[in-house]
Amino acid sequence: MGSGISESPALTADRDLEPAFSSGIQHLVFDPKLMPPLTYANYLDLEKLLTLQNPRSTPAEHDEMLFIIIHQTYELWFKQLLHEFEKIKRDFSAGDLFGAIHSFKRTRTIMKTLVGQIDILETMTPSSFSSFRDRLETASGFQSVQFRELEFLLGYKRPVALAHVKPDFPGADRLQNRVSERTVVDHFYDFLETRGAQVPAELKNRDVTQPNGPDEQVQKEILRLYKNSPECSILFELMTDFDEGLQEWRYRHVKLVERTIGAKKGTGGSPGVPFLKESLFRPVFHDLWAIRHEL
Repeated sequence: MGSGISESPALTADRDLEPAFSSGIQHLVFDPKLMPPLTYANYLDLEKLLTLQNPRSTPAEHDEMLFIIIHQTYELWFKQLLHEFEKIKRDFSAGDLFGAIHSFKRTRTIMKTLVGQIDILETMTPSSFSSFRDRLETASGFQSVQFRELEFLLGYKRPVALAHVKPDFPGADRLQNRVSERTVVDHFYDFLETRGAQVPAELKNRDVTQPNGPDEQVQKEILRLYKNSPECSILFELMTDFDEGLQEWRYRHVKLVERTIGAKKGTGGSPGVPFLKESLFRPVFHDLWAIRHEL
């Protein structure tokens, strides 16, 4: 027996049209014939990318374009390095030797590219940089969140690095999260254990907010693997190659800054050359360097 309340003819008509309407929307959204063809330009979003170089000087100083493009390119490579090292962390913990070897070959090559870019930047004279330096105002390379992320990811954690990244900076939350994450070196300990190494308990349970450092027991285990597992020695040498490349880049960067601005403070009040020199020749993989005289 019905309730006595009949549905409005208009509502009935709307409901009858609903399947057809929904079908039409589905057709419009998913029909590949209605999608623009994929091209080189729209796959890479080139139109947007090529509008992101905006010199601040007026009229624009010629070399400011180079300065912007070099630093934007650095940030893209930093992004790729972070991407590769996240994979390396997984490879290490899974004991995937050849996966780690493959990725360290890539990171080593990226570091060579980063060093090579300094050659390009050095074609800009100190007077050319001075012509637009004041336009940088409070902006400084010390504020590169991705480079600080890379340092933290590789085990070089230091409170002073956070001081140059204000909480409202884009990516500041990511950097803060890195402080409490296990580093690439911590995951390397996992890899050593998959190869039968005895890693001290205090290292496995260490305070990960602190920087990594050398350990004599780890060095003994690495020496054993060098002698007994030739395939591991390939990985260890690639890790050393990357580490050397990072130190080379730091040195070249310091000398670039020194020859360009000398003893001046950096833009935005950053400490400039003295601060950069603090990290010179500081290795990532301390234990690999500590055993060189015993190989």
